[in-house]
Amino acid sequence: MIFSVWVPLLVPFLAVPVARRLAETLPPRAAAWLLATAAIGLAACSTAALGLIALAGALRLSFFASLEHLAAPLDALPTWLAFPAAAFAAGVVAVSGTALLRSARRQLAELRTAHGRLSPGAGELAVLRDPDPDAYALPGRPGRIVVTTGMLRALGPDEREALFAHERAHLRGRHHLFLAAAELAAHCHPALRALRAPLAFALERSADESAADAVGDRTLAARAIGRAALASHAVAPGAARPRAVLAAAAGPVPRRVAALLDRDPAARRPRSRGARLIPALLLGCLCASAATAIDAAADLHGGIETAQGETTH
Repeated sequence: MIFSVWVPLLVPFLAVPVARRLAETLPPRAAAWLLATAAIGLAACSTAALGLIALAGALRLSFFASLEHLAAPLDALPTWLAFPAAAFAAGVVAVSGTALLRSARRQLAELRTAHGRLSPGAGELAVLRDPDPDAYALPGRPGRIVVTTGMLRALGPDEREALFAHERAHLRGRHHLFLAAAELAAHCHPALRALRAPLAFALERSADESAADAVGDRTLAARAIGRAALASHAVAPGAARPRAVLAAAAGPVPRRVAALLDRDPAARRPRSRGARLIPALLLGCLCASAATAIDAAADLHGGIETAQGETTH
């Protein structure tokens, strides 16, 4: 456990750049799944490692040792390292958990407030009387496409349909859950914060492609997104839009428009031998993180049984 428990804490610093590089070579939907899965997997392993470190230090204290009926000191970690490492790990878990709960409460409160501003039972589309252009997908039961009168005036009829198709794709794909996964992971390990922006971009690109398919015109979808972004560029998000929702005019819009106007994006993805090694490297990182976390847990369990005077054969 002395060495293996640290691997899940260090692997994200290597795995995150690899995941971001790999996401650039994949279609948007696959990239979103990759980034969300990597974030959750790495967060789970690093949190488990912190928990094991905290537990190993706690079991050196007489109170916790008596609860486990330890007959001998637990030697999973050296004495000079056990208490400082355990205190640090417990502190990190406590701070991360507190930040996560606060973030969840804030986001839920914002979503409830946003739903409260809408007319109940008005269908999928909800129009807010607001001169500032804005449009976003509001998750919930039911999910709603929220658009202001200012945004409706800024777009033509065909562009509105493309915009609605974009927001509908967010709701249908439950993209808010992907963002929630990234937010959870970011609170568990600092390196995982770097996955939030590329994940949000992949989700917007996925919705862009769905909108283009729905209206049957990639140029129209690109024009709708570009005009929506230009209309809302000088306007700060209003109080009606929760910070956790996805909006068509958000993110690096020029890159998104360029991707929609690209008739053959697959032909421009890297196909070098080095690019083919990236998936294997990311898989290796995830496997190493999971395997070492499991190995550390098995070592700690074996150490507890030994300290209890039991045989492990």
